[in-house]
Amino acid sequence: MTTTQPTFEPNWTSVLPPVLAIVLSIATRQVYLSLAAGVLLGTTILANWNPLLGLAGAVNRVVDALVDRGNAEVVLFTFVVGALIATVEASGGVRGFVARLDERRWVDTPRRAGLLVWVLGVVIFIESNITILVGGAVGRPLFDRFRLSRERLAYLIEALSPPVCMLIPLNAWGALVIGLIGAHGVSEPVEVLARSLPLQFYSIATVVIALIVSLYPFDIGPMRAAERRTRGGLVLWPHAQPLVDPDVIAPPVSTPVPPRARNFIVPVTTMVVMMPVSLWMTGRLNVARMVAEGSLAPEAPAKVSYILKGSGSTSVLWATLIALAVAWVMLLAQRAFTVEKLVNLGLKGAGGLVSMAIILLLAMALAGVAKQLGAGPYIAKVTAGKMPPALFLPAIFLVSCLVGFCTGTSWGTFALMLPLAIPVALGAGWPVAPFVAAALSGGVFGDHASPISDSTIISSMAAATDLVDHVRTQLPYALLAVAIAAVA
Repeated sequence: MTTTQPTFEPNWTSVLPPVLAIVLSIATRQVYLSLAAGVLLGTTILANWNPLLGLAGAVNRVVDALVDRGNAEVVLFTFVVGALIATVEASGGVRGFVARLDERRWVDTPRRAGLLVWVLGVVIFIESNITILVGGAVGRPLFDRFRLSRERLAYLIEALSPPVCMLIPLNAWGALVIGLIGAHGVSEPVEVLARSLPLQFYSIATVVIALIVSLYPFDIGPMRAAERRTRGGLVLWPHAQPLVDPDVIAPPVSTPVPPRARNFIVPVTTMVVMMPVSLWMTGRLNVARMVAEGSLAPEAPAKVSYILKGSGSTSVLWATLIALAVAWVMLLAQRAFTVEKLVNLGLKGAGGLVSMAIILLLAMALAGVAKQLGAGPYIAKVTAGKMPPALFLPAIFLVSCLVGFCTGTSWGTFALMLPLAIPVALGAGWPVAPFVAAALSGGVFGDHASPISDSTIISSMAAATDLVDHVRTQLPYALLAVAIAAVA
């Protein structure tokens, strides 16, 4: 049952839950407990500091997060993609792909290994988590072979996930932003988004820095120590606690067929291709429903882009399910597995990502608590209007960075900051695109750098490295991109 919480007036306590979760996750390395503590503190504040009511509210909040259809689809996607990764890797698909690269001598140096991960991150722009998981699956054995740190891999695959998805918005990211822009009275939201792309300096700087890191030993701060450790033969720090064991995601399975690159290429290509197709299909269903409900005129569908009306969470789930089905059909045709072995393999792969599903669920609950407490609006309120107009544009960016880092969500930051940025631009007669770009850039930073972001968590898992070590090694690069973007 969904609970109804009383209205809360945002104040300084609104930012305590996400701040507590961030501080605890860095100080204790206990991500689960840190997220749960943030949720508990938030519900306790909402219950007028009654700890018993706060505890009950925290449990209800987690249940409410799973009741939401979109959240449930994301959690289910986690299990399906775990099954897909286990199936592809156990079939020898990734090994076959890497062997094909070796045969053609495409990846025979550490520089080319890094460049391959960078290219994959740019090419696979349909969905951020897919980008991360594919990059991790391909890059992990190569980075281990050439003694490149897993922290470096985690940084690269995340640096090429949210930023690229925002710079090439032919996906659910673009659909969301266009909808938010149009909701604020902008007559040509697609044009405004297009004009904002070359002004999204954080995303551009991050992609360029990632290219430099992939090609050269551009090691800053903790990353330098991680590279020295890896060259000395230690894959991880002695205290490290990887969020997932790659042997659990991809258990070794003997197959009667040799490793084949197509067992990797075909399912992944299917997943990438089916994403826009699924967006079109769900968009068509959504438009038909809107016409039936009367919220859209009968003649309007002819002028509506179905892809822009599609459901991102539903589409990525459909695309992954279809890719898994294609992988199963291929392996059955090759007589590599029986149906029973495929089912068992899929269940083991899904089980290997239970930890990720739990973290995502807790992060969703924390995001819901932070939203009800008004953490984003409060930060925006206390920081906006405190400086001359000439500094307002970089201020929008920096406030968006702060909101995104504290909430760990890019889309939530977009929804919080665009209502602040767009009216300011329209009211002053300034171009809207730069303000949109500033708000979006800050949100991307939050998704990229926050330790409670699902992208950060999934990147740590895909690279099989410690979450806190990943956050510490990538943060200097993210802050460098922030400085470049703020000046730009």
